[in-house]
Amino acid sequence: MTAEPSAAHDFEPGIHLPVPPPEGFTVDDLFTLPDLPPHTELIDGSLVFVSPQRRFHMLMIDLLVNRLRSTLPDHLSVEREMTVVLNRRNGPEPDVSVVRAEAVAGLEQTRFEAADLVLAVEVVSPDSEARDHDTKPFKYAAAGIPYFWLVEMAEGNQQPVIRTYELDPVTKAYGPTGTYHERLKVTAPFDIDIDISLDALRKP
Repeated sequence: MTAEPSAAHDFEPGIHLPVPPPEGFTVDDLFTLPDLPPHTELIDGSLVFVSPQRRFHMLMIDLLVNRLRSTLPDHLSVEREMTVVLNRRNGPEPDVSVVRAEAVAGLEQTRFEAADLVLAVEVVSPDSEARDHDTKPFKYAAAGIPYFWLVEMAEGNQQPVIRTYELDPVTKAYGPTGTYHERLKVTAPFDIDIDISLDALRKP
């Protein structure tokens, strides 16, 4: 269902936000509503707009995408900031995704299905902390995405910290598999060895 803009949802002259229908928005709305801000997500039928990001967020995504691609098996592909359709009312946008190569359809592709992903990565920002810690991992697990990483900036020294999780097929919940500070070295979903020190993050 497509919603009409309303003056009651204006933030300032010339900016109009769509009014949600009674049952909330759907993923169809996410891809058809006009003039949505870039990287808008759909969580439980509500549109979530992205706030300005810290430089840490941008550099961390760049670091992970570049390093993952350097050792990626041929049957997988690394994607950044692409919508993942979990169900009719949820279309989040992981910061980094590892998807099955056969799911990559071309340069005009706008989304992946949950079944296409083997790994979802969220880099935590101040405005997204609750969603990244609670809402998104729960939904990714329920959708059957096998692996999840949570990336944060440590307080005080700004050092990247990556916590890794694997889906328990019985409980359909993520269980922790490790916490990494200077180097991320894991064997799943494939062999990965990444320098995540502060020096590595700051390199151009």
